[in-house]
Amino acid sequence: MALKVVDATELKIGSFVLIDGETYTVRSMDISKTGKHGAHKCRFDAISAMTGKKKMMMCPGTDRFEVPMIDKRKGQILSVVGDNVSLMDLDSFENFELPVPEDLVGQVAAGKNIEYWDMEGVKLIKRLVE
Repeated sequence: MALKVVDATELKIGSFVLIDGETYTVRSMDISKTGKHGAHKCRFDAISAMTGKKKMMMCPGTDRFEVPMIDKRKGQILSVVGDNVSLMDLDSFENFELPVPEDLVGQVAAGKNIEYWDMEGVKLIKRLVE
């Protein structure tokens, strides 16, 4: 997939950014003014979209970050086997297996529709679709 590259000052709260090859969501952002002897600095807190880990970063405003292209898709659950579900994409009819997130355990069943995200080749179930 293609990545977009942006300056640190262009990041907004709620946007996604790649840090160490993992997708993070920006939760807070502070940008300091330029001073007499230096450039502006950016400080932001981010939460991993996959694991929920928090990360704080401070960098010059001219640092560049990769922004992943997230493909939000819908799928239908074909079967539930333990902690995994077998899904069929509703557009391409592709079949694959994904683990069930902790907050959806007990709610997934065969025949229900879900929304999943494809983030640079990593697929993740996000929510049930009514």
